[in-house]
Amino acid sequence: MSIEQVTVSKQAREQLIRLKRRTGIEHWNVLCRWALCRSLAEPSVPPATRHPADSNVEMTWRVFGGKHADLYLALLEERCLVDGMTPDPATVAQQFRLHLHRGISYLAADRSISDIDALTALAA
Repeated sequence: MSIEQVTVSKQAREQLIRLKRRTGIEHWNVLCRWALCRSLAEPSVPPATRHPADSNVEMTWRVFGGKHADLYLALLEERCLVDGMTPDPATVAQQFRLHLHRGISYLAADRSISDIDALTALAA
């Protein structure tokens, strides 16, 4: 297991708060799963920017992934391979953090997401 704890930056926390308000989704982990998948759907590699773990939004990997935690980990490992990276634990953890923050930013910036129906329409 390469990812034990999930903590987001203060900026990401503020974006998640806005998303919670807009969508009605109550749990951080659910929004973070959407954010990860949104970023993984983007063909480009997320920029290697620093995202400090300076907020009080934190959860274990198992809480983040729920019953599908192994699937999310496999998706991250596969994405590392697709992007030409070795899926070692440190790289997977780094890419997870980058994808999570990029996905949160994408969802927060998408003004068409005004409720949960609009969020689920992204998957269609």
